[in-house]
Amino acid sequence: MTKKLQILLAAFLLCASSACSNGQSATTEQPENGETQLQEEKSASYTVKDDRGLDITFEAVPEKIVSLQPSNTEILFALGAGEKIVGVTEYDNYPEEAKEIERISDSMTADTEAILALKPDAVIAYTTGDDAGVQQLEAAGLNVFVIQSAQTFDDVYGDIEQIAAVLGEKENGEKLISDIQSQISDVQEKVAEVSEKEKTYFEISPSPDIYTAGSETFQQEILENAGVENIFADQTGWVKLSEEEIVKRNPDTILTTVNYVENPTEEIKSRGSWDALDAVKNDKVFFLDSDVMSRPGPRIGEAVELAASAVYPELFQ
Repeated sequence: MTKKLQILLAAFLLCASSACSNGQSATTEQPENGETQLQEEKSASYTVKDDRGLDITFEAVPEKIVSLQPSNTEILFALGAGEKIVGVTEYDNYPEEAKEIERISDSMTADTEAILALKPDAVIAYTTGDDAGVQQLEAAGLNVFVIQSAQTFDDVYGDIEQIAAVLGEKENGEKLISDIQSQISDVQEKVAEVSEKEKTYFEISPSPDIYTAGSETFQQEILENAGVENIFADQTGWVKLSEEEIVKRNPDTILTTVNYVENPTEEIKSRGSWDALDAVKNDKVFFLDSDVMSRPGPRIGEAVELAASAVYPELFQ
């Protein structure tokens, strides 16, 4: 943020010195409503560093943008730039307006010809995406701004700051971050009343290949902020489990984000030996929106509230 502030200050000084060189006073040239100055600031070139460490220079604030990751598309919309997006991936489904934008990527491989045809001013890519495609787009002269895929909430806040810098919307970026943090703080205040955290199993892949999220994952940070005890927090990363391991740990609550089987909560409750689990006996098996719970974007506050309200519904009535 400090570097961005320096860039904006340099752009302002450039405009001021330009006015003086025309023999006109900066004071007398100040428009009454400030509109002309704002236009000049937004049209001045500026540079923002991406997560490759490259300085990406924009001759003006981008008016046509391609986004190669759903979470970044959500950030763009949250910053008020939704109307500028001309290309997205096939998985971009939020907000509703995103469904109407042209599909130019499957999230891993981008259609470079389709992107070039759109003539975007900026392409917001990410580090685990199509490196060869990024190189082709850059070779064609496009401004490609690469963001490292977020692994933590702090990473998400950093992504918002970077994209806001690209858009020339520093204040909007700061406000968005503040709003998200306030939403999370509100949830934390409510769950602070809980004397004993609910032991919870979080399923991201169903039987027979059962997977959960352990520590050092984005989902674990969601659960921690929601005041939920992940029974597999002693494991690291994405963990493959046996049914016996889950039964042995006997969770009080089960959360699932599996959205590709019919009625995922009933599928869990129907598993042979799982009827002995407290979560199943007490009918505390809940489905949570997989997009909200997995995308490192502006809905992380919603994800925290979603998890907390499922586990502690009495606190959110």
